[in-house]
Amino acid sequence: MVVDAGSVAKFAALLGEPTRAAMCLALMDGRSWTVAELAEHAGVARSTASEHATALVESGLLAEERQGRHRYLRLADPDVAALVEDLTAAAGQPARPPSSLRGVRAARDLAAARTCYDHLAGALGVSLYDRLLANDLLDSSAGLALTAAGRDWFTDLAGETALRRRGSRPLVRTCLDWTERRHHLGGTLGVVLHHQLVERGWVIPSARHRAVAVTDAGANALHHLLGLDLRTEGTTERTVG
Repeated sequence: MVVDAGSVAKFAALLGEPTRAAMCLALMDGRSWTVAELAEHAGVARSTASEHATALVESGLLAEERQGRHRYLRLADPDVAALVEDLTAAAGQPARPPSSLRGVRAARDLAAARTCYDHLAGALGVSLYDRLLANDLLDSSAGLALTAAGRDWFTDLAGETALRRRGSRPLVRTCLDWTERRHHLGGTLGVVLHHQLVERGWVIPSARHRAVAVTDAGANALHHLLGLDLRTEGTTERTVG
């Protein structure tokens, strides 16, 4: 198949504009944001953010839902989220170091443990992926694959439906972590693992940003299930009682 280079350039230009890129990065928390919230995050007027949002919706990068006067926006699907994360890992540069104590803490928390759209990232996500490999639950020797032991482990954790594919999304895939520069687990089972940790109260999402906190019960459970010792993984400060 011959691809029209102009169509690729046009699509890439959408994320080549800083405000649109900032809006897509904000939506990597997996939630829906209003235009006003995205405008405040990107530091632009609401009318400007609305114009950018329309362009992103028309391109298929964002999806929208209207409720009354409000227009809620989210990333269109997991494939778009993976594209944004891959671009971030490949070309993203660290932002200017925060000057406030609150900013420093937020940056530290995001690096320690956060969501990557609908799965776990940061030092926690990378450590979980490493332990799944070390325990022979995943095999990366010839492309990432779920082992027989891994099938049993995920089924015990989340039931038979854990292994059910969702659309075209692969069961397992690697996702290059933009802060750790190593892989964390994406795909269907990355989502399953994230949801299970939240539902069991082992991980608590932040109300302000993409960071998550590991509870004491979660730290104990992950040590029991995977041999993950958060005291040696750089995430101890994010555990909560």
